[in-house]
Amino acid sequence: MGTVRKLVVEVTEARNLLPKDGHGTSSPYVVVDFYGQRRKTRPVTRDLSPQWNEVLEFNVGKPSDVFGDMLELDVYHDKSIGPTTRNNFLGRIRLSATQFVKKGEEALIYYPLEKKYWFSWISGEIGLKIYFVEQLLVPEVKPEPKQAPPADQPTEAAPEGEKPNSIEEEPPAQVVENPTTGEAEPPANEAENPTSVLMDPPQADEITQVKRSVSLGSIPEVKVSNNINIVTGPRPISRASSAIFSDAGSGPIEPSSFDLVEKMHYLFVRVVKARSLPTVGCPVVKMVVSGSHVLSKPARKTVLFEWDQTFAFGRDAPDSSSLLEVSVWDPSSAKSFDPTSDEAGHVFLGGICFDVSEIPLRDPPDSSLAPQWYRLEGGGAHRGDLMLATWVGTQADDSFPEAWKTDTADNPASKSKVYQSPKLWYLRSSVIEAQDISHSKDSSYHIKAQLGFQVQKTKSITTTTTGSQSWNEDLVFVAAEPFTENHLLFFLIETDRTAKEQTVLAVASIPLPTIERRVDDRKVASRWFTFEDPNEEKRIYKGRVHLRLCFDGGYHVMDEAAHVCSDYRPTARQLWKAPIGTVELGIIGCKNLLPMKGKGSTDAYAVAKYGNKWVRTRTISDSLEPRWNEQYTWRVYDPSTVLTIGVFDGCSEVAFESDECMRPDFRIGKVRVRISTLTTGKVYRNTFPLLLLSQTGLKKMGEIELAVRFIRATPTLDFLHVYSQPLLPMMHHVKPLGMVQQDSLRIAAVKIVASHLTRSEPPLRREVVTYMLDADSHSFSMRKVRANWFRIINVIAGVIDIVKWVDDTRGWKNPTATLLVHALLVMLVWFPDLIIPTFAFYVFVIGAWNYRFRSRDTLPHFDPKISLAESLDRDELDEEFDAMPCTRPNELVRARYDKLRMLGERVQTILGDFATQGERVQALVTWRDPRATGIFIGLCFVVAFILYLVPSKMVSMAFGFYYLRHPIFRDRMPSPALNFFRRLPSLSDRML
Repeated sequence: MGTVRKLVVEVTEARNLLPKDGHGTSSPYVVVDFYGQRRKTRPVTRDLSPQWNEVLEFNVGKPSDVFGDMLELDVYHDKSIGPTTRNNFLGRIRLSATQFVKKGEEALIYYPLEKKYWFSWISGEIGLKIYFVEQLLVPEVKPEPKQAPPADQPTEAAPEGEKPNSIEEEPPAQVVENPTTGEAEPPANEAENPTSVLMDPPQADEITQVKRSVSLGSIPEVKVSNNINIVTGPRPISRASSAIFSDAGSGPIEPSSFDLVEKMHYLFVRVVKARSLPTVGCPVVKMVVSGSHVLSKPARKTVLFEWDQTFAFGRDAPDSSSLLEVSVWDPSSAKSFDPTSDEAGHVFLGGICFDVSEIPLRDPPDSSLAPQWYRLEGGGAHRGDLMLATWVGTQADDSFPEAWKTDTADNPASKSKVYQSPKLWYLRSSVIEAQDISHSKDSSYHIKAQLGFQVQKTKSITTTTTGSQSWNEDLVFVAAEPFTENHLLFFLIETDRTAKEQTVLAVASIPLPTIERRVDDRKVASRWFTFEDPNEEKRIYKGRVHLRLCFDGGYHVMDEAAHVCSDYRPTARQLWKAPIGTVELGIIGCKNLLPMKGKGSTDAYAVAKYGNKWVRTRTISDSLEPRWNEQYTWRVYDPSTVLTIGVFDGCSEVAFESDECMRPDFRIGKVRVRISTLTTGKVYRNTFPLLLLSQTGLKKMGEIELAVRFIRATPTLDFLHVYSQPLLPMMHHVKPLGMVQQDSLRIAAVKIVASHLTRSEPPLRREVVTYMLDADSHSFSMRKVRANWFRIINVIAGVIDIVKWVDDTRGWKNPTATLLVHALLVMLVWFPDLIIPTFAFYVFVIGAWNYRFRSRDTLPHFDPKISLAESLDRDELDEEFDAMPCTRPNELVRARYDKLRMLGERVQTILGDFATQGERVQALVTWRDPRATGIFIGLCFVVAFILYLVPSKMVSMAFGFYYLRHPIFRDRMPSPALNFFRRLPSLSDRML
């Protein structure tokens, strides 16, 4: 029994609609169009905030050029209820099908109504729930049509009756006329011929095409399918579709040209099976080419001997051989005195030789080469045949990802992989109150909430005489799908204030799938949950707790630092916007890597992260100049994001197979590329230094060669409009999280992502994820303090230059410039309307002048000078990498503390000076110094009287000429106004 997908639109209500009936009200109804089908709701009489609460269903068809994936919703006023001569249009919305989710992930969203025409007057919003649902396809049952045809024409009437049915049956391409409710299509029509109406749904996993781009040519698309019945299968299965589809956006990524990397030629040998071999064991196949000796895995013994294994031998080496030898050996029947056995004790069964120059060349999108039977020569297999295929190709070949490669030395972690971060949610739990709790006068109570490793507590309060406690606190956690792994636990803890002991009185366990989801700041209904005794096997009532729980999908769960974030989309997919383009990354290779192992070699691999998609190249063993030449593609939703690429040294093959690879994957270096710095369509191919700052200092570990290209997919105006939009989703501004709370949630998110990716195969190690997400880069460092101080100095350097220029102009060091400034002053005073245009034009000239000195080719990367990493103090470096809490000797900690006190003393002095200047400004009118305040207010009165009598232009002109007077007319002592200000009192004399 199959399933069919339907789109369900729950039209809930609308708010603040415009009146259209001439009496201050409207009678609105909703018309929804999707995939050639139309449904409409009932009209609500004379209501500007109507409530429908109707469910409209639509059949989902396959992707088509005729019918798009847009859902169009229009709101109209019913003229039959309230006649009017005015236009009855009340608003519309258009949504892409990529914003819709499966049942169970839906949430009520209020969409603002949009205009149909430029001069339309529209207001209000409409609340909808939109989701896909899988329904069982009932087998076709037709008792009535069997009785319809006459008895004398039993055989011909049926085909004639079926043909009109197929024509009269409304396919999804036709519009349903005069529907009144969401059940406009009769169920009988659907049951008569379901296959003519219901089309195969476009599964999210089929639409999502996970591409591994490692070539110069086109590459077959790998489609991830999931045929599990969602109705009867386990609930967590839906999470896999969400994770893969989360990067799909508005459809599959268009295949790029894959021209960012170099071609790497390989000789492919696919060994399929053998027959008629004189052995009862499990033979192996040995291949020899260009000095490489490779053995296949033992054959699987069925009717034939099967291997189905592919090998890729590099052809770029100068010593590439022109002969390929393929032989079959039997390890089970070898004897020590057998002359046909090799040094490994394998018995030779036969072999084949190929001239490499005669091997055909395959270039995708050519189909794979068909294997052929070859007669084995020599040995004991006189009639044995071996089926294999051999060809010359590149890394674009579809057999390359799973093939054994000569440059990876059969490392189990050598294969390139694409990973997906788990879908993260903020879980908001509001602890309101508890009741029916056994209480004591000498005790205080608090709630401890726990989700996995995350633990948070409320404040401690004393109970009331009624036995109830009230907290009204919000506790926020990070949760990852699927939600079946953990329960949200609430512990009621009693603290004895006399004995200073804590006791767990009761516990409440809440399954995460039962918690409601929301995408805005609407208030979720609160519920009561039962407290139970944690020490008893039976369920014993110990009170109840009042909670308000919800998953907040309107936030972006931060797992990266805000300044290097690669994605700002909210968790709820319904709020995602269309992608603005794609970024293509070609990881070409590394040069001059330092050896990371004792044998003087490095097993290097690269990891790239953007959004929730991680990629890992194959591990190239024992090479200080690895060449990957792999290319990957990501969708870009915001240009102000950062693509991160890291290089690591992995475990060797021997350590991996023996489970002795306990050492971490060592860091080699990292590169960041900001998308907004890339020119559209331009290929940036650069070599970046791999810099690593460790306890021993700054070290250059090598160089990495990358190629990056950004392709814009939206019109220019839409792309520029993104710069005017808020960076974070709306909930971060409507209900913001505190800085300390964000930091703790980010740490929890990093741990969850690392735990998820370490369960993959091959795993992304925890230290790799931590380094890529910069989770350990926020420790205190005197180097960073000084670096940030110099950054501030560089920012205000322009202001300092302006002040210096004004002082030089006042000093008449350049008389010509001073005279021109006098002329400019006269013009701006007498024509003040020119002030803002002149300033804007001046900024334009500066920007146009700096255009000549813009960066043209190289991309910005880590700068040791800005980071002050070239000349480092050993003690400060040791302090930067010291763990928390400190593990150094007491003398060293005391010296660091004294240095920190000296720095704090300087900061204290600067803060005191700022406070003193502000308090002197306040003292002008507070009469703390009666004479000073009297002088100031008297002077203000005189100035006001003069400005009432004298035109302001004359006063401005006089002040400007006085300020720019020649130095021979100025005194070298401070001005009277400055002297007066410095004499004003502050509160510094009152401090102890």
